[in-house]
Amino acid sequence: MLKLLGGLKEFVKRQPVTIDGTVFRVHVTFTTVVLLACSIMVTATQYVGNPIQCIVDGLPTRPVNTYCWITSTFTMPDAFLREQGVGAAHPGVGPENGEPPKYYTYYQWVCFALFFQAMLCYFPKWVWDMQEGALMSTLVMGLQFGLGAEKEREKQKKILVHYMLTHIRKHTWYAVKYWMCEFMCLANIVLQIYWMNKFFGGEFITYGLRVIGMSTEHQDNRVDPMVFIFPRVTKCTFHKFGPSGTVQKHDSLCVLPLNIVNEKTYIFIWFWYLLLLMALVLMLCHRVLIMYNTTARKNALRYRHYRLITDDVAKAVTNKLSLGDWWVLYMLGKNIDPIIYREVVREIAKKAEN
Repeated sequence: MLKLLGGLKEFVKRQPVTIDGTVFRVHVTFTTVVLLACSIMVTATQYVGNPIQCIVDGLPTRPVNTYCWITSTFTMPDAFLREQGVGAAHPGVGPENGEPPKYYTYYQWVCFALFFQAMLCYFPKWVWDMQEGALMSTLVMGLQFGLGAEKEREKQKKILVHYMLTHIRKHTWYAVKYWMCEFMCLANIVLQIYWMNKFFGGEFITYGLRVIGMSTEHQDNRVDPMVFIFPRVTKCTFHKFGPSGTVQKHDSLCVLPLNIVNEKTYIFIWFWYLLLLMALVLMLCHRVLIMYNTTARKNALRYRHYRLITDDVAKAVTNKLSLGDWWVLYMLGKNIDPIIYREVVREIAKKAEN
């Protein structure tokens, strides 16, 4: 497992040229790595024992374990409210009283669900890599280091300035396609939250809030929401024929040690997705602001490198370049050496006015 987890470092390795924003990168790289790591840990059952262990009298344990794992187990919802050790053997495990039981069929699929979620988080990056066409790498030309011969740097700066001036109003789709990929990230998180809520029988939306609320309650009055969604002990019914051909019903208690990992995994995912959702909403609000407000674009360009660009230069560039051209120039600021970037922006502002 350690070797598999170590292989995930390739996803978070810093790229030589930045072609996306910070929030976008957190969504498509960090979140993907976290979900893949969780999937691997859930799959590595040797660290928590067998995924299910059932206790049943008069029957071999292994077939019952297999049967209960591949079908489903259940709890009695009212047994969660009974006093443990008196009205219920364990949370959710008590005598049947006519109330419909709560079945659990998802725990077999958690590792696959996490892997699928990771692929959905990575999908916007795959789309953007296909659409970006290595434009940013082509324009940077090694100027991110600010080293090398002065003559060579001047030549590269002239090429970059010439490209920006001769391709004015030709980068609109470049910016639009990237912003569509960012919106795809927001849609992905919203849809995943909705899907996880359906996957866990409508329990996921309020999962984190109930965990927080539980911490404020008295120990004797607590109903652990993690145990309600990921029970550690459940019931399973196994039928077989008796010696006379009659059907015999065997009730068994099944211990699910893997749910200890599942509950911690999804409480982390709940809080992480909440933070990521807020960050994505704020990011898209910022994108809308720079689309419709030239002052916001001017300030963003000026503060890209701690006010190295004066207000007059930033204003001139913003007024002369289209939104797509401005976005390309803004992204170049994330890659080019600050001093070189200031000189490039000044040159573009000067020649664009002519």
